[in-house]
Amino acid sequence: MNRRLYDKLIFEHSHTGRHGCDLPRAIWPDALAELPGTLMRTEAPALPEVDEPTVVRHYTNQSTNNFGVDTGFYPLGSCTMKYNPKLNDALASAPAIAGLHPHSPACAAQGALEIYWTLQRSLAEIGGMAEFTLNPFAGAHGELTGLMVIHAWHDSREDYGRTKVLVPDSAHGTNPASAHIAGYEVVEVKSLADGTIDVDDLRSKLGPDVAAVMMTNPNTVGMFEKNIPAIAEAVHAAGALLYYDGANLNPMVGMARPGDMGFDVMHINLHKTFSTPHGGGGPGAGPVGVRAGLEEFLPAPRVMKKADGAFAIEEAGGSHSLGRISSWLGNYTVFIRALAYILTLGADGLAHVGPLATLNANYVMHSLDDLYLLPIPGPCKHEFVFDGLRDKSTGVTTLHIAKRLLDLGFHAPTIYFPLLFHESLMIEPTETESIETLDTFIEAMRRIACEAVENPELVKSAPHDTPAGRADDTEAALHPVVTYAQYLAANAHD
Repeated sequence: MNRRLYDKLIFEHSHTGRHGCDLPRAIWPDALAELPGTLMRTEAPALPEVDEPTVVRHYTNQSTNNFGVDTGFYPLGSCTMKYNPKLNDALASAPAIAGLHPHSPACAAQGALEIYWTLQRSLAEIGGMAEFTLNPFAGAHGELTGLMVIHAWHDSREDYGRTKVLVPDSAHGTNPASAHIAGYEVVEVKSLADGTIDVDDLRSKLGPDVAAVMMTNPNTVGMFEKNIPAIAEAVHAAGALLYYDGANLNPMVGMARPGDMGFDVMHINLHKTFSTPHGGGGPGAGPVGVRAGLEEFLPAPRVMKKADGAFAIEEAGGSHSLGRISSWLGNYTVFIRALAYILTLGADGLAHVGPLATLNANYVMHSLDDLYLLPIPGPCKHEFVFDGLRDKSTGVTTLHIAKRLLDLGFHAPTIYFPLLFHESLMIEPTETESIETLDTFIEAMRRIACEAVENPELVKSAPHDTPAGRADDTEAALHPVVTYAQYLAANAHD
């Protein structure tokens, strides 16, 4: 079959007079006369004229051009692209769940409220926190909410001079962005050669003007912050709070809890750790947890369990509550998926998540570190970072490697992040991948390293076998083609 035939734009399949449906004439033709002339079309819309089989085949084939975790290995470092069990999707789409109106009275939605409450308590237990809110719609939204809680806590103590947030140089990009949006000045903290925070540099920047320190553990280069007790002690001694970015919670699940490490506030990316859909701007969820003493600052509404065992919605929250930070109680069907994942694995199953993720990452790292430059030696946790190929003489860069992986059936890892290294190639296998998948990926990476020496132009000109070839990134940014008319003009010479 000529696959290119089905990769064409739907407009290119159009033939005058061809259609897949026969719509009846308007039942009330006189109603058209009542419409204002400004709302009436003067000419027919420019729509493709195609039959139904062509439409179905077009969109079905287009869907297979989109790489996802259901179609192949997705080792995207820092984002934990693990498999999403279909059982979770089935539960979330069940009529009794998907058809529940958000304004149903509490007495008619006890099952839904119990799900909210059970997930809140489950996350609190996993994170070592006193309480959680499920309201934030995404990880970055959770970060902002957590920083607002910190801000409110300092204000409640009339400690108004705390204007800075300390952020490691290896932090996720959302950390400084969220701190800035929350009204804080961002101060960078340096990392040591082993990728962990420079505690001396941190101490030198702590003071009465620091509101919080944001960090994750394991950190962005996949190393466990072994000095976390000293960091927590220094932060609290300075009167600041310690914030946990939950992006890297996956390797800690069932093994260690941020609350036990000394963190005061945290958010969890449900799409990273608890196997809910990821990407496309939603659906997402970034629940925020707090240690004891900070519960009253959480946003409202919240689901509470009454003394008689019934569940209720607390609309107003405490006197220091942030109030509403979202339209309702968060993304309900995302919570269904996350809770299904937690309950399916149970405590014993969750205890295997972190060790398996760590085992997979170290297996891939040590299978490739003879060909790829490993700037931080030693065991990693869930992810690791290569600094491109060891042999730089071929001119094959991290970008070339990423493009060539597409030809070999793999999504590229995260590239050029973190910024600590010039040619970062960040790989996170997750615990859900089999040894066979990891071995096939390792083989592909080793093949690319050999091709870089034997035929570097093959790698530099990749991808070769994808529906779309190598794009001109600069041209695409300066002159994007976003309409069919632009597409025709851009391809007029073909």
